[in-house]
Amino acid sequence: MKKTDFVFIFSLFMLWRIALFLFLFLALNFVPLQQNFLGGGMQRYLSNPWLWSWINFDGEHYLSLVKVGYQPLTYFYFPVFPMVTRFIGNILGDGEKALSGLLVSNISFVVGLVGFYKLILLDFDRKVAKAAIFLLLFFPTSFFFASYYTESLFFALVVWFFYFMRVKKWFMVVVLGSLASATRIIGATLLVPFGLMGYMYFLQQKTGDALAFMHDITIFGDQRSSKLILLPQVFYRYFVRIIPSLDYSYFPVVFSTFLEIFIAVLFLVLLIAGIKKIRSSYLIYGALAYLIPSLSGSFSSFPRYALVIFPVFITGAIYFLKLPKLLQIFIFAISFVGLGIATAFFTRGTWIA
Repeated sequence: MKKTDFVFIFSLFMLWRIALFLFLFLALNFVPLQQNFLGGGMQRYLSNPWLWSWINFDGEHYLSLVKVGYQPLTYFYFPVFPMVTRFIGNILGDGEKALSGLLVSNISFVVGLVGFYKLILLDFDRKVAKAAIFLLLFFPTSFFFASYYTESLFFALVVWFFYFMRVKKWFMVVVLGSLASATRIIGATLLVPFGLMGYMYFLQQKTGDALAFMHDITIFGDQRSSKLILLPQVFYRYFVRIIPSLDYSYFPVVFSTFLEIFIAVLFLVLLIAGIKKIRSSYLIYGALAYLIPSLSGSFSSFPRYALVIFPVFITGAIYFLKLPKLLQIFIFAISFVGLGIATAFFTRGTWIA
């Protein structure tokens, strides 16, 4: 990869970060604040929303894991991200656990973008690689890559896993695959589940239940089931039950629900469209990464989970480049506006994914 390629990636990353802060600035002035699930609680959020806005919802749980470790009903959250964050936080100082997680996320994302770019260049030209980076950065829920979540770290581990597999660096394949399987359950699809096995051993010793991370899923409410639900049933639920019964007077719920089903349909279509376009190993990972979250019976977090299904962004880039320029601009505009709305809602405590 040339130096100019890294300059392109980092410049686009910085442009994306500026856009996210602009969306936050607008949200602080125009979007009502929801008082639950704010990063650090109301007082800390109000004192410094520029920091704590990115730790809302699950970010609170990860911050708690960093500070006090695992407690009952927190085993759904896998250990690598909290462990890395705690390590960095100890270096920065005991009071910097919030900042350390955001540093881990943002640095991991840059590393992941570089790996993603290099991975694409193994099969395609720079136009496809740049388009894929562009589509990923300005995807409507990409703000999670900048938040106190596992998305950035997991994305970096997965793309570099595939890169090292392609160049036959097997030691790195085993290390990265193991770490990925202890970062997100989807990491087990990489077939190097040593990290997951280590986490299961820990859970067995601590709780007597090696699968406590699966049984904890019921804490997320009725939209999730500990029993397996097939994909057609999930689509049926949305089109026949959820969408017709929405309260269309409350825009945030309408926006998040339609975002869930739109991304679910779009990614399914692009996975199918990629069958003859990209490598089968990517598609197998992508299909499993798509199906596993839906097995709980809901797409409620899918707009976030979809971010790490990198094959879709490669396929999307291939087709995007074939579109007329005006249609490309229109798609970018829609995605950019969606990113702005989603970021604004999330940073003000409204559920997105």
